[in-house]
Amino acid sequence: MGSAGSASRRVWSALKILLLVCVLVAAGYLLYPVWRAAHPTPPDLTVRYRTDPTAVVAVAKPQLEVINTSKKTVSLSDVTVRYYFTADGGSAYGFDCVDAAMGCSNLSGTIVPLANPTADATDYLQLTFAAGAGTLAPGANSKGINLQLFRLDHQNLNQASDHSFNAKDTTFKPSKLVTAYLRGALAWGTALPGGADSGAAGQPSGAPTPKQSVPDGVVFDNFHYSGPTDPALIKHGWRIRTSKGGPGIPDTWSAAGVSFPAEPDALGGQVLQLQAATDGTKEHTTQAEVQSANTPFLTGTYAARIYFSDAPTTGNPGDHVNESFYTISPDDSLYSELDNEYMPNGGWGSKGPVLDTTTWFSAKTGDRSTLRHNISLQGWHTIVMTAVNGVATYSLDGKDLFSSSGKYYPREAMVVNFNTWFVDLPFAGPRAWDTKVNWFYYNAKQAMSLADVQKTVTDFYGDGTNYVNTVPKP
Repeated sequence: MGSAGSASRRVWSALKILLLVCVLVAAGYLLYPVWRAAHPTPPDLTVRYRTDPTAVVAVAKPQLEVINTSKKTVSLSDVTVRYYFTADGGSAYGFDCVDAAMGCSNLSGTIVPLANPTADATDYLQLTFAAGAGTLAPGANSKGINLQLFRLDHQNLNQASDHSFNAKDTTFKPSKLVTAYLRGALAWGTALPGGADSGAAGQPSGAPTPKQSVPDGVVFDNFHYSGPTDPALIKHGWRIRTSKGGPGIPDTWSAAGVSFPAEPDALGGQVLQLQAATDGTKEHTTQAEVQSANTPFLTGTYAARIYFSDAPTTGNPGDHVNESFYTISPDDSLYSELDNEYMPNGGWGSKGPVLDTTTWFSAKTGDRSTLRHNISLQGWHTIVMTAVNGVATYSLDGKDLFSSSGKYYPREAMVVNFNTWFVDLPFAGPRAWDTKVNWFYYNAKQAMSLADVQKTVTDFYGDGTNYVNTVPKP
């Protein structure tokens, strides 16, 4: 009996222990949600946001930081960020990157209409990153990504109703009104209710398609700027000429003729517009020029899609107006210039319409190799110039027009210029001439065909790339 009682006591003790374990497990199961709510899993990413407090502005200026709050290194090319807003007045919107620690060349932005708009969001700006943006170690911060968002009709916008806008966030603070995805999974922020966040192309699933990596020696710009005073224009290496001198009517260069309007016939829907205007007097004449700065352009491929005008936008026709795309160096012993000058009504004694293609050896002595083409360029055209292996070639819409070689070949770094100016002022009366530039592309490493240029440019537009510059600084 003693042995049997001892065994019973041991069984009962085991049962009590098992029962206690079951009670603790059940209690733990019931209390886990409470504990989890009090101890949430840290997000993999955190997005911090700041902005200027004024709601009604010409340009919205969200600034963002992406912080890796996980315990693993994160590639920025695996990250997608969304900023939500309400498009005012039915206008199309544009964006540009003013500055970013990883470089605006490594950032792309696409404006996406929501499939299910809400009261405070009809669209979002989606940001993706190239491999060149690098990685974030645990705890690392991308540093400030300085953006601009604006209406393409250049009217003021009202951010008060924008989902991601918070006038109180004038210093960087975590904002769950901006979402971030890591390899397609929501990693930060609160998705819009009812699947509204799905967007026109659907909710991100799997790894996002990153912005394409761009090789060294490439410049691309589609001129998505809010206006001539846009700080991104200067950051991206463009200058609007207001200095004295020629060509054309001396000392009449003005920023008044430079704008970035919406254009339905342009890729991306926006262009650089250069307007020359006059009433026939020097006093009331303005000419327009945009030129590059800080980038050493020399050999390789230059390309631009340009709208040339055979008639003024306003006023009577007949001006000897010059619509130009060219590269030029300082006027010194190694002078270099590749020149396309279109004059719809001619100039300097020639009849129009005429396109002059010219490679200069010396502007001081007029030493140049040139060919004149009696053709009308009214409308959109793509000009490609190549300077490779001692030969400079000019082409129009894929057709070679002219080549030069020997001493008529670039010898030193040049700047890129687009301008519209008057050769002279033959008559009175107000009139204005417009030239438009859709995009500019440069590749320092090779001569490219029109087809190759167009494919590259189409790819840039496809992944939301507005600007790239991977040419090493001098």
